[in-house]
Amino acid sequence: MAAEEPAGGAPSRNKRADAQRNRETVLTAAAEVFVTSGVDAPIRRIAAQAGVGMATIYRHFPTRADLVTAVYRHQIEACAEAGPRLLAGTASPFDALRQWIDLFVDFLVTKHGLADALQSDNDRFAALHAHFLDRLLPVCAQLLDAAVEAGDIRPGTQPYELMRGIGNLCVGRDNDPRYDPRRLIALLLQGLQRPHTS
Repeated sequence: MAAEEPAGGAPSRNKRADAQRNRETVLTAAAEVFVTSGVDAPIRRIAAQAGVGMATIYRHFPTRADLVTAVYRHQIEACAEAGPRLLAGTASPFDALRQWIDLFVDFLVTKHGLADALQSDNDRFAALHAHFLDRLLPVCAQLLDAAVEAGDIRPGTQPYELMRGIGNLCVGRDNDPRYDPRRLIALLLQGLQRPHTS
């Protein structure tokens, strides 16, 4: 029996890897659908976007709140991991900061329906908010510090204030198609830049 175990273990590992891939695919598709259609978008639309059956979604995420929470956590991680990668692979720290803020805004747009989706589950919401700050504040601080050190922006901007300000600019976007927060965020970033003297 012991000799058969390694062969018997491979299909199990493959199933786990397939299940993990399916989960990641669903989370990515759900995030895209939530950005365009909100967290109340039909599950069938998410399944179609992910190229999986609805049963696959329900197997991983039994309730809408489970799905929304998982998307939120998935996006926090993607945003956190993007900061150092952008810093290493972008022409300037300011460009890295600007691209990271674009990702952060995409994330905030998805997040807006979170409280409604979780309804009265205040503990889950509070835990997610704490996780959000723990993961993203240090990344924002790293990007700001690098931009200050490179002489791209003035010193003194606090990561929490910047993230909070961007969040406030994103409020109201869902209800008003004439309002594009990205234009004001671009102005905010312009204001952070040091004037370059020739």
